[in-house]
Amino acid sequence: MSVEEVLAGLDAEQRAVAEILEGPVMVLAGAGTGKTRAITHRIAHGVLAGAHDPHRTLAVTFTNRAAGELRGRLRSLGVEGVQARTFHAAALRQLRYFWPRISDRAFPSLMSSKASVVAGVLSAHGVSPDTSMVRDVSADIEWARVNFIDQHTIGTASITRQLSVEPEVFARVLADFEQAKADRGVIDFEDVMILLVGMLSTDDSIAREVRKAYRWLTVDEFQDVNPVQHALLKLWLGDRDDLCVVGDPSQTIYSFTGARSDFLIDFPRDFPTATTVRLVRCYRCTPQIVSLANGVIHAGVSARHAVTLRSERAAGSAPRIEAFDDDAAEAAAVAEKIGALIAAGVRPRDIAVLYRINAQQVEIESALANSGIPMTVRGSERFFERPEVREALTRLRGAARSADASRSVPDLVVDVFSAMGWSTQQPSTTGAVRERWESLAALVELARESDAGDLAEFVEQLDERASASFAPVADGVTLASIHAAKGLEWTSVFVIGCSDGLIPLQHADTPESVEEERRLLYVAITRAERDLTLSWARSRQPGGRTHRSVSRFLTSFAQAPADESAVRAGSGGRSGGSSSQRRKRRGPASCRTCGKALVTAGERTIGRCRNCPSTFDEDFFERLREWRKSQAATQGVPAYVVFTDATLIAIAEQLPSDIDSLSSIPGVGPAKLEAYATDVLAMVAETRL
Repeated sequence: MSVEEVLAGLDAEQRAVAEILEGPVMVLAGAGTGKTRAITHRIAHGVLAGAHDPHRTLAVTFTNRAAGELRGRLRSLGVEGVQARTFHAAALRQLRYFWPRISDRAFPSLMSSKASVVAGVLSAHGVSPDTSMVRDVSADIEWARVNFIDQHTIGTASITRQLSVEPEVFARVLADFEQAKADRGVIDFEDVMILLVGMLSTDDSIAREVRKAYRWLTVDEFQDVNPVQHALLKLWLGDRDDLCVVGDPSQTIYSFTGARSDFLIDFPRDFPTATTVRLVRCYRCTPQIVSLANGVIHAGVSARHAVTLRSERAAGSAPRIEAFDDDAAEAAAVAEKIGALIAAGVRPRDIAVLYRINAQQVEIESALANSGIPMTVRGSERFFERPEVREALTRLRGAARSADASRSVPDLVVDVFSAMGWSTQQPSTTGAVRERWESLAALVELARESDAGDLAEFVEQLDERASASFAPVADGVTLASIHAAKGLEWTSVFVIGCSDGLIPLQHADTPESVEEERRLLYVAITRAERDLTLSWARSRQPGGRTHRSVSRFLTSFAQAPADESAVRAGSGGRSGGSSSQRRKRRGPASCRTCGKALVTAGERTIGRCRNCPSTFDEDFFERLREWRKSQAATQGVPAYVVFTDATLIAIAEQLPSDIDSLSSIPGVGPAKLEAYATDVLAMVAETRL
């Protein structure tokens, strides 16, 4: 491929990046602006023009996926020999190569996990080594190491972090962890970077060899660089300045790992001769989505470093901000909208549901499963596959055998979880301990809204939910936390839980942490190419106190007048359909038998109190169950995926005579109407004869 071909097709800003072949370069690349395209074409231009030697060119990324993409794009441009690696992979390769020069011992084994060593150290200091605590303390250790903080400086470090244990305890744990590694003759991933920094700092001959081997450096996602990586990069460079860094301060969302966006922001100060190029043309998102993203990020203190995006796509529909009565109503509405998108021809893999914390999975998983919509979970286990949830179910099954029948189900559940170390008081720390607490808290909330008569029945309901969350398939709707979604994009995106306390999180109690939450929302918004819906619920459970409010980051947009050129604000009840079809809720639905308010999901589905007498024909209900069993067997899914028992009861009691009346039953969305309406209405017609 010729130089002209490499430069052809780039926009003005991308071409400016590709044509700068010398000196320090900083590329501020907004979301969806083609940063990977710009830097790969720059590298290819340098090689094909004879200005760069591919074998002395190193491109550093943060993930193996990104490194593989760089290599693939360079090959497609006719460039071979460039090293594209993650920071860790590049450092490990150099450390292994030069190790015989600094030690007469064999290269130490690399720990695949800190868990066992950390667990042993915690036990020695009287700290319970449960899985969540081990994960959190391991993360604290990693944070300390990449910030060059040791047991002597933890209390005086200028960089602060809310540790999982008391600072004085953590100092001892950190010291003993280092000693345990030395006793075992092993190193961890942080050691690879730190040892290489030490090697290059103290051995000039090795440093010269490395600088000779790598003359031209490119670093992607520079806003995510931590102090030890930055120190290593400076040692790779020496007194040279052939460095190109690419990043976006507005997408700095990993501060908890030690990432520091100030390395990117301060790049012109560190390299006064640097050329700065801003990539602002967004090829991913419609103008309406870009307008919302710009509005969110420019409303905070992050604005002074933000790239203002300009969409290059055709106009689309305005993003929607929708409110619902409760989490279940929100999840049901999202599932219904997703079903409609799939029915209209959108592939499930082109749709994503994003959330701030993993505990939000439980409702959306159930709603999608009940609607027969395939799904995959990115970055974590499905809710019912999480270790703490599996343990909780096992304990609940055991407790159900001897539970006191006079006590309420929620009280019994809290007792069982208390034995697991759970309490109603939220933990003050972040990380795995909080995630574990949130998972169990979600189960407690399910118990409070359940219509189960005893603990055994509640366990059956949980098993039903777990069974409905059938195995992921290749073409499924993606469920992901916002952190796990970074770097990805979908045609249609639903961001759920956009209320204060979730975005931003309740424990984001400093200006810096609140701004990081703002950047998280910006990242979530810019994952959407064409369709974007942001939603929130006024209450956690049906009939609960409406104590929530829309995220402070969205307040001005949610209150804006309906206008197709801007963000559209909507309000939904259970279904949240189109504005012409949506009905305003005036409180919980009422039992059609006694008139009492219905506050549990099961009661709202069947339309009556659980204890009020049923009105359906038992024989017809059994016919429906047999039909459901046949459908499930044909599709190879659990019976609950076709219709839940509550939905079958509602069909048997209400005997819908047409599509409209069938669609009004909760759990019967567009996809299920298309698949099952003919059969169901035919059976109802036969029963009416």
